[in-house]
Amino acid sequence: MTVPEIFSLDENPDWPTQGPYEYADHYSSQREVVSFDDFIKTRHARESYDHVIIGAGPIGAALAYKLARDRPDGQLLLIEKSWTEPDRIVGELMQPAGCQAMERLGLGNVFSGIGAVPVHGYHIAYSGRHLFVPYMERPDGHGRFRGNSFHHGRLVMNLRAACKAQANITCLEASAVELIGETTKNGRLETVHGVRLGPSRTTDEHGTSNGPIVRPRGLTFVCDGIMSQFRKHLHGSPVEPISHFCGFVLEHEPVANSTYFDGPTGATEHLARVGEKGVRENPLPMPHNGNVLLDGVGPVLLYQMSECETRVLADIPGSLLPSEAGGHLRRVLRQSLEAAASKSHFPGLQAQLIQALDGSRRIRCIGSRFIPATGKSAHGAVWLGDALNIRHPLTGGGMTVGLWDVVILTDLLASTTSITALSEDPSTLRRIKAQWHWRRRPRALVVNVLSVALHALFAADSQELGLLREACFDYLSRGSRFTMEPSGFLSGLLPSPMLLLFHFFSVAFLAIRLRITGRSTAYTGGSLLVRIYTAFYTLYVAASVILPVMWTELQP
Repeated sequence: MTVPEIFSLDENPDWPTQGPYEYADHYSSQREVVSFDDFIKTRHARESYDHVIIGAGPIGAALAYKLARDRPDGQLLLIEKSWTEPDRIVGELMQPAGCQAMERLGLGNVFSGIGAVPVHGYHIAYSGRHLFVPYMERPDGHGRFRGNSFHHGRLVMNLRAACKAQANITCLEASAVELIGETTKNGRLETVHGVRLGPSRTTDEHGTSNGPIVRPRGLTFVCDGIMSQFRKHLHGSPVEPISHFCGFVLEHEPVANSTYFDGPTGATEHLARVGEKGVRENPLPMPHNGNVLLDGVGPVLLYQMSECETRVLADIPGSLLPSEAGGHLRRVLRQSLEAAASKSHFPGLQAQLIQALDGSRRIRCIGSRFIPATGKSAHGAVWLGDALNIRHPLTGGGMTVGLWDVVILTDLLASTTSITALSEDPSTLRRIKAQWHWRRRPRALVVNVLSVALHALFAADSQELGLLREACFDYLSRGSRFTMEPSGFLSGLLPSPMLLLFHFFSVAFLAIRLRITGRSTAYTGGSLLVRIYTAFYTLYVAASVILPVMWTELQP
């Protein structure tokens, strides 16, 4: 299908991305973007800005838009190294709570016109069994919550288009070279007064050491993403990856209509049809859902970026990534995909995955890390998004956490009458940061802890973790609150840390029962005494998975 044909699917009344996007004219426009050379030659460098925002990714652009709408008479500077469409292999699925945050920020229609696909829940496959975990029902009784999946770059361009359309946002293409401020005796950045700018490309005639310094009347917001160069001011030493996600794209025909498949029976029927000769429809077990296959080297995640494209993310546990030289990485990925999507359980899918893997010129990989947020940062600046806080991308909760951070922070800033008080009066900003840190914590803690804990279970590098994975699947299969409340954690709609602990240890006690009774297929063998010992050792393993991560998240 052509791009216009894909986009025309948005006209379906059942699609949440239907209708035109109000800022579509600014999508690829560069006329609103000020170059670094023009910035230092014209009045822009001499203007007084209320706030400076570093990074125009999903979080930075959403923050700039909301601040601009809240204070139409203010002036904002939004700094981005490149205003062309970015290309990433994560950040392509937004959970329902993230979509809620977009609504709160006035960006509810940002998914329009980019070929986004509605997401209704998760299909999980393990040892030949299918499980559907739908999103929670709406309190008003009007169906269930829905997420969206999309091309990351297209969503970012829609967000940037909204910023370009605001007269009080200066969109600058430049590099943020360093934060200007005061440091303590041990070299820690204590106060931020502004940011030094440099050219976005090294071919520019101006250097970086003597670039202009912009000093806002209010705050400097650091939103420069997962590869943040300013995170070092929060965390001194680099963090080793937990695992690596390796991604490529699977191309296919669209499904016949916008109906998703309600339950594992529907998934099985769809798979059987795709396996028929000549049928080239979407090969996913459950289109319009996140699909997680648990029988590979690590979990394999599949979700649509459009009706004709599916992102495949195969997790390889461990801090070291197999080398692509000599084909080692591809051999590991092939082994994982063949095990996760076996021919007996997924007719038609395995062949397409292997064909797409072999046809990919380059396998794109990204390290998956856990970096907790900290409430201690320099006065005059606020870190948001992945610059502040990173979790494993398995559960797709990164943008949800970041966007709710923006919602909470902008609500607090809206109540501040004086912009200059934010930078001149340390107590004012300290109070706002403290309130923001505690209000953001429940949702961020649940999403972050769940991502790390689920990856530990799903990657299962020991018999005890394999037993916990089996118990988790059985637990989610029970239905009722045993399915829907964990679904609320995944979607970001149920920010309750204590409830998360309850369900996690309920899974652990189910694992104990499976092991002692000898009903486990993941951890077999042993006398009754051995089974009792290993069962309670599994409880210790479960505690060691979740409690250290939760304790880290609870630190001030």
